[in-house]
Amino acid sequence: MSTSKPTRRFLDACRVVRGGGFSLEERRTDDDGGLGLDKKAGEAALRAAVARIADGQERLFADARWSVLVILQAMDAAGKDGAIRHVFSGVNPQGVSVESFSAPSALERAHGFLWRHDVALPRRGRIGVHNRSWYEEVLVPRVRPELLAASSIPPGLLGPDVWEERLEDIAAHERYLARQGVVILKFYLHLGQEEQRERLLARVEEPAKNWKFRAEDLDDRGRWPAFAAAYDAAIRATAAPHAPWYVIPADRKWLARLLVAEAVAGTLEGLDLRFPEIDPRARKGLDQAREALAEGATRS
Repeated sequence: MSTSKPTRRFLDACRVVRGGGFSLEERRTDDDGGLGLDKKAGEAALRAAVARIADGQERLFADARWSVLVILQAMDAAGKDGAIRHVFSGVNPQGVSVESFSAPSALERAHGFLWRHDVALPRRGRIGVHNRSWYEEVLVPRVRPELLAASSIPPGLLGPDVWEERLEDIAAHERYLARQGVVILKFYLHLGQEEQRERLLARVEEPAKNWKFRAEDLDDRGRWPAFAAAYDAAIRATAAPHAPWYVIPADRKWLARLLVAEAVAGTLEGLDLRFPEIDPRARKGLDQAREALAEGATRS
């Protein structure tokens, strides 16, 4: 089943391939693209998209030429974990890896900021999902300068242009990966401040969600404009046709999950993935195996 035209048009409107002048303020967090879907219909569409992803992932694994890197970024409580759980619920675990990146360890800090992400990149034929990514290094320390000052990088390399330099490095690295057959999909789950407040409050009030709450969440919430500006700069500098950003309205969890799933499914379907063809010698071996198995059934 192919993506519906209205959903594809909405997804295209979410897609950013040229970052010049981009601003999150111009994007609604509650936009539904005029799809007219309710939650029940959206969840049914999600199940259909998940089935397409499962089919595409099997072909990706068998084809073994491309790999797919899915990056999810967002403010706290935007629904990254839930999106991963629902979108990739139907895939073969052997062909998908999920990596969640928190604060770097001592070992990771002893390398360049791309290192810990590079070692987690998916092999050909696989899908890799990165819950947070190398973009954290142009977001968190940019908003919290004390983290950059405490790094082991020589101070002379941390001048006023450090963020532009890091974004330049990311853009060049993504271009390199694309030239190696890595298909890059970057999602920013665009959550509204009021919706975030309600979700954080639920983490405080519902015992089953208490473990999700961090004191830092409130501090980060207080720095919302600074984080938004950092995201604006990151998207402007790194949006490209070979590494697009999808700015997904995330106030409705079911709709955000549907849009992410549609983007992944459509990307897999656009790769012309094929099962390996059997050469004549192997075909002859299959014919002989069929005859032997048929003969065995006759004897039994």
